Amino acid sequence: MNTIDRLLANYSRQVHLPWPARLSGKQRIWFAVYPPVEERRVRARLPQFEAHTLQAGHGWSTVDLTGLLPEYLAQHKYREAIFADPKHLKASRELESRASALVKAACASPDTHADSVVAVTGLASLFDFMRVSSLIESIEDSVRGRLLILFPGEYQGNVYRFMDARDGFNYMAVPITSTESFLPA
Repeated sequence: MNTIDRLLANYSRQVHLPWPARLSGKQRIWFAVYPPVEERRVRARLPQFEAHTLQAGHGWSTVDLTGLLPEYLAQHKYREAIFADPKHLKASRELESRASALVKAACASPDTHADSVVAVTGLASLFDFMRVSSLIESIEDSVRGRLLILFPGEYQGNVYRFMDARDGFNYMAVPITSTESFLPA
């Protein structure tokens, strides 16, 4: 079984478990952790994540953050200067706020309820421009059902490392990895 198949199998087991109603926002967040080199394969298999969710009797919606950076740059008042000398482009609170607003809107949608999964894709496109930990902290109280973060990076000892490059952050989310027997059968 390859990495993505194991991740899907572990996700399927997780989504089929009972969902306690009284959890904090932090406990309603799931991180599907996979190697960054698998980003395209995971995104291509997103319909299978959806199928497992629907089979478990839950709703499904997605938020794709891939286009957020190009849209932000296109509207930036100093875009010409940034394009002329890209080293001046730094991490941005505004970009983080826009990402947060998109995820919060999906969580507040009338189609999203306490039995729904909202999947967040496209984090890799924001690497080096915003911190995933800050995004998660800003949206955790908006999660009604479960928030599935498709996370290109690694998880080890309760520490998540985005794109295997940043200092890790310790977060209370539920990790779903591609480890063979990560979840009990």
